[in-house]
Formats: sequence, C-alpha cells, structure tokens
Amino acid sequence: MSLSESERRRFIDDGVLIRRRAVRGPLRTRATVLVDHWLRDAYDPQQLTAYTNRSFAPELEDHPDLLALYHDGPLADLVGQLLHPATCAPVSRAQIQVRLPDGAEQPVKAMHIDGVSCPHLEPSDLRTFTLIVGVVLSGSATDDAGALHYVPGGHHRMARYFAEDWTLGQTAQTPDDVDAQDGTAFTAEPGDVIVMHHLVPHRVGLNHSPEPRVMAYFRVSHAQHPDLALRALTDPWLEYPALADLARAETV
Repeated sequence: MSLSESERRRFIDDGVLIRRRAVRGPLRTRATVLVDHWLRDAYDPQQLTAYTNRSFAPELEDHPDLLALYHDGPLADLVGQLLHPATCAPVSRAQIQVRLPDGAEQPVKAMHIDGVSCPHLEPSDLRTFTLIVGVVLSGSATDDAGALHYVPGGHHRMARYFAEDWTLGQTAQTPDDVDAQDGTAFTAEPGDVIVMHHLVPHRVGLNHSPEPRVMAYFRVSHAQHPDLALRALTDPWLEYPALADLARAETV
C-alpha cells in the first residue's frame, strides 16, 4: 500500500494521513473482542482518570492481538514509507483509549501535545515520539461520540511555539490560539486509521453516543529519537529525511 505523492504532500501540510478500512477482518475482530472482554471483566471505575490519562487495559499493552494491528497489517509499512530512509524504534506496546458513553464522569482532554507538560507527569519530563498511529476498533462515526479532534497544519504552529515561547518545564501545553480551537473531528468507522505527526495538537471530548468509542494507538519513534527529541519540537521534519527534502522544495 504505497504512499502517493499527494498523500506525502498532505502529510506535510496537515500533519495527518487517513486511510479508510485499512485494518479489517480477523486483525480488527480479535483486538476488538480482547478489549471488549477487558471492559466487561476487568475495568475498574475507580481508575477512570488514570486510564484516561495513560491507557485503558494497561495489562494488555503487549498482547499479540493488539500488536498485530500494527505489525501484521499495512501500518508498519506506511510508517516506514513516511520515515524512509530513517528507521523507527521497535513498536512493542499499544495504548488503548476508550471514550465511554454518556453518564460516565470521564475527564475531557483539552488541546495538547502528547508527552509535553502532561498533567500526570512532572513538568520537566519529556515523553515525546515521532508520530502516532490510531486504529478505530469500535464506536460511532459521529463527531460528538468521543472522536479525536485535531488541528490540521497545527504542527507548523507548534514548532514555532516550541522555538519561540516555550521552555522545558513550562506547564502550558499549547498556545492560547491553539487551545481555543475545536479542531477537526476524525469521524471514522471501525477499521479506519489515522497517522498523525507528533506535533499536531489534538483533544478528545465527551461521547454522547450510546456505545463506547475504542481506539488502539501506537506511538512510533525515530530510531535516534532520544537524541533528537528536543530539536524535533522545533523542526517538524528532522526525523523525516525524505519529507524534509519535499517540504523544502515546496517553499522554494
């Protein structure tokens, strides 16, 4: 499943790549059943805030049926094409995010960048990565059903923010003009996939549908990300060598 030139340019402009029905059949079914069983048998309502801040079903993060979503379908190849000729670090765990239906007292996630000034981390902790891949396992496709909302092109604004107005340890996650945005909803059916640049601001709202919205996420890092992390906050294409050349060509 090769990336087209238009998809590469769209990723440069928007920081987002969407593939519809990319994960289908037994791959999605096994992962969905696994999480459904966990929600029925192991979910602890007292841990809702911790789950929301980090991951639901944390004990399943390295389960083969979840990792297969990334490794056994087209996703690893798509990521490889975006990062080429660079390589990524091994992807060995999944993050499950669930937006529960109306009635659950679940925290709302404001606009943010993952791993930077997170409320559940020390301000000086930096837990960044290169990009994130999200797979819809179940839920409504409407924008008020706990959908991910993202700011197209927001990675350019965030790079300027990190270069000009931010220092490590600062608690503000996004500038005011980004924080005020509602974002574009990822309205999606089960099996749809979103690949999002780490610097794209995003949030998740309440789920007003009658069913949970379940996403499996995979955080992907450039193989040298620990050495590049701070510089990558101000240079969106530092970890994407081929896209960096394309982005420069577009500005000439």
